Amino acid sequence: MNEESRGARLAALCMLGMVLFNFPVLALFNVPQVLFGVPLLYAYIFIAWAALIGLMARAAESDG
Repeated sequence: MNEESRGARLAALCMLGMVLFNFPVLALFNVPQVLFGVPLLYAYIFIAWAALIGLMARAAESDG
């Protein structure tokens, strides 16, 4: 994978993060429910954050 392609993938993941942590999507998870004892909104934020970190690490380290 060349540097331009890697940069484009990281930019796309950044845009995905902006969408995932913006109002319309967060409002979907702002309900009075719990997941394993954690409010659903907090669980969504941590799961989405961890997934983005994993995807960015994979995109940054992949050789092609």
